[in-house]
Amino acid sequence: MSRRTVPAPSPGDTPARPLRADAERNRQRIIAAAQQVFAQRGLDVTLDDIAHHAGVGVGTVYRRFANREELIEAIFEKEIQRVVAIAEEALTHADPWDGLVHFFTTAGQDFADDRGLREVLLAGTHGKHRVAAARDRLTPAINAVIRRAQRHGSLRDDIEATDFPLIQMMLGTATQFSRTVSPDLWQRYLILILDGLRTSRQTRTPLPQRALTQQEFDKAAS
Repeated sequence: MSRRTVPAPSPGDTPARPLRADAERNRQRIIAAAQQVFAQRGLDVTLDDIAHHAGVGVGTVYRRFANREELIEAIFEKEIQRVVAIAEEALTHADPWDGLVHFFTTAGQDFADDRGLREVLLAGTHGKHRVAAARDRLTPAINAVIRRAQRHGSLRDDIEATDFPLIQMMLGTATQFSRTVSPDLWQRYLILILDGLRTSRQTRTPLPQRALTQQEFDKAAS
């Protein structure tokens, strides 16, 4: 019986496994770059912007993600799930008011750090499937935190879950306005809002950030 001859690989052949590894490395590089660009500039960026930040050709981005929405889905599903987890953690606080403050403060920090997260969650115009499903899980989680504090008697009874995104939008406006002079200024206004939401308080909560000086205000506005 003759021995079967196995043809030698041609010089242009590339093993499949290194290709898969390279593709995965490129995918992770693109996701990391997109996270940074979305966080800094929001969702109104192009795949060209993301490719440039990742140090790859735009064709490489399109081979991994057909459009910007696919990239948003890949990134922000987990980001929104983290906000849901923050709400669920708030429900474990012995004091319902402390839990509500924890949720507003921790989620507010996430939104301040990540403009893209704030836009995808609060505007609701991006993310058609996985992001939308994650967003739908967030509403009842927020509602549970609010209702628990209301039953406790510490939160005014006319607050609704839909007030949360509007409050965060206001804080987001403060964040964007003051980002070059006082990035944490939103914390000052969160405390002012929370003091207004509480049913009773014997003393005022100290404000964690000072107000902008007139010079800082003018610089932020310019």
